[in-house]
Amino acid sequence: MLVKTYASAVQGIDAEIVTCEISSSSGIRILMVGLPDITVRESRDRIQAAVEHIGIKFPRKQIVVNLSPADLRKEGAQYDLPLAIGILASSELVSTDRLEEFLIVGELSLDGYIKPVKGALPIAIKAREQKFRGIILPKENAREAAVVNNLEVYGVSHLKEVIEFLNGKAELHPLEINTREEFRNATCTYDLDFEDVKGQDSVKRAFEVAAAGGHNLIMVGPPGSGKSMMAKRLPSILPPLTMGESLETTKIHSVSGYKLKKGLITQRPFRAPHHTISQVALIGGGANPAPGEVSLAHNGVLFLDELPEFSRQVLEVLRQPLEDRKICISRARSTVTYPSGLMLVASMNPCPCGYYNHPSRECVCNGQSVKKYLNRISGPLLDRIDIQIEIVPVPFEDISSTRTGESSQSIRDRVIKARQIQEDRFRDEKGIYCNAQMNTKLLNRFALPDKEGLKRLKQAMQAFSLSARAYDRILKVARTIADLEDSENISVKHISEAIGYRNLDRENWA
Repeated sequence: MLVKTYASAVQGIDAEIVTCEISSSSGIRILMVGLPDITVRESRDRIQAAVEHIGIKFPRKQIVVNLSPADLRKEGAQYDLPLAIGILASSELVSTDRLEEFLIVGELSLDGYIKPVKGALPIAIKAREQKFRGIILPKENAREAAVVNNLEVYGVSHLKEVIEFLNGKAELHPLEINTREEFRNATCTYDLDFEDVKGQDSVKRAFEVAAAGGHNLIMVGPPGSGKSMMAKRLPSILPPLTMGESLETTKIHSVSGYKLKKGLITQRPFRAPHHTISQVALIGGGANPAPGEVSLAHNGVLFLDELPEFSRQVLEVLRQPLEDRKICISRARSTVTYPSGLMLVASMNPCPCGYYNHPSRECVCNGQSVKKYLNRISGPLLDRIDIQIEIVPVPFEDISSTRTGESSQSIRDRVIKARQIQEDRFRDEKGIYCNAQMNTKLLNRFALPDKEGLKRLKQAMQAFSLSARAYDRILKVARTIADLEDSENISVKHISEAIGYRNLDRENWA
């Protein structure tokens, strides 16, 4: 008897339908074809143990399993449940009447309980696209999948539940979530607030500009000047995620295996990997390509503390995803693309001892060691960082003051207003949402300064020997500064402030 069940394979952040064809005939063995990996092949033993544990005699027949399409690599244990149902259905132990209506995924334990799987959200999205009535998956994944509208989502915890449901002996109730209402009602609370930051008004201004335009930022300053403290507060002033951004961010975390208790991610990610991170962990990859930190930070912030301590090789691979906002990982068997539309925030000391140019402490480094230390960060990488600022220690008067600074909510309100201006500006531009994403054509259209501003920019380009990429970055930042002032034109003061954010381009840092 030939039976078909439907499962899914995750490729990148999207899913593909896999048809499990099961044919039973006389014999006593199980054959599995269709590019299954070792985990899928081992499902035979898990399925047999689970079936016998619930009191059903495992079919003593020759069973041929074909996973179609045959050229798509099948990996992971999510095929256990659809294969178990297909094997039982081929022996007439499970009704086939409704099998074609459901996509089924789930890993089986030896006692029949169903374990969660990766990629429930993209699998559910694919099920809806392919007009399946519903999806049967582990209970732990049900809320994540239920954010997909117009799809019946049945969360199950045991193999016996699925068998009885398909045989019409038990009723399961689909989990229903009003996704848009839940997203609107979601509140993002932040434990860290900019009102706790004493002094550093110029640095907080730079953070506001970076948040308003989605610009990359690097801070250079001595230990204890507040670099990490302010970076951790950046999410509190970023605009809220849109519904589309939330879905895309959730898909990435879903295929990475993160448990998503709320279904949707409603707060922008903040990733802060240690400087010992490997190239694969940062960018993504592996034998079975998985997202790295640059993709997990998509639509959020990637914070690299003590930037020169990262491997030079690791840092250089950031150049392409920062420019293209995506990372393409190629392997002999497959090629996957993950999004990497993030804000890069980095911090570093000005020299090995940390006190170069310090107002009160003497630096013990010689000029050669300072230059060598700064040269750990390549020029092309620095060119891709729009805002480069120097941080000085906070004076005692500011530290001891009981006066609080401006709250994150006040700054965030201005950021949201500036982002709304940009959203209206780029409404007809596909994939462009903020000033940092502008290409040359858009720069010429929206970011050309007035005559005095252009003259000031020319002087800076000649004085600091800036690159063409730095020229573009200055214009993008100036456009954001003008948006914060609700100014349609870019004037010389906007250009001057933007030039002031190119500290690492100046001769005293060479």
